[in-house]
Amino acid sequence: MIYVDADACPVKPEVLKVAERHGLEVTLVANSGLRPSRDPMVHNVIVSGAFDAADDWIAERAGPGDIVITADVPLAGRCVRAGALVTGPTGRVFDEGNIGMATAMRDLGQHLRETGESKGYNAAFSPRDRSKFLEVLDRLCRRAKSMTPPGDTP
Repeated sequence: MIYVDADACPVKPEVLKVAERHGLEVTLVANSGLRPSRDPMVHNVIVSGAFDAADDWIAERAGPGDIVITADVPLAGRCVRAGALVTGPTGRVFDEGNIGMATAMRDLGQHLRETGESKGYNAAFSPRDRSKFLEVLDRLCRRAKSMTPPGDTP
């Protein structure tokens, strides 16, 4: 299963294409409306508008063999700890080896924004980011499929 933190995800169409190629189900989770899909392998979940509702929904379900796509570092950390394979929409992989540093850098950036030391502008999403994401997602799909026990359908 591929879980997508979908509210501000710039790579939803790419996720659907790669998932279809690998025969994996996709669940798009958002606080607001999503465009319905006729594909039975694509599920839309609309959660309440409560703070972190989408994150909580994904974190409660993601585990070994699942892929999570999110730019949210705390959610990435929760999913990594649950054994999921996690990437951001720019192709940045989160794993046991880097989630601690990613969390520390996020916290530092938040502190700098709160104190006015940083304006906190994010870099624009580029074609290079999209390309890297596609490469990483394809690799994670192959890895997730290899983790599926024989006899189970991904």
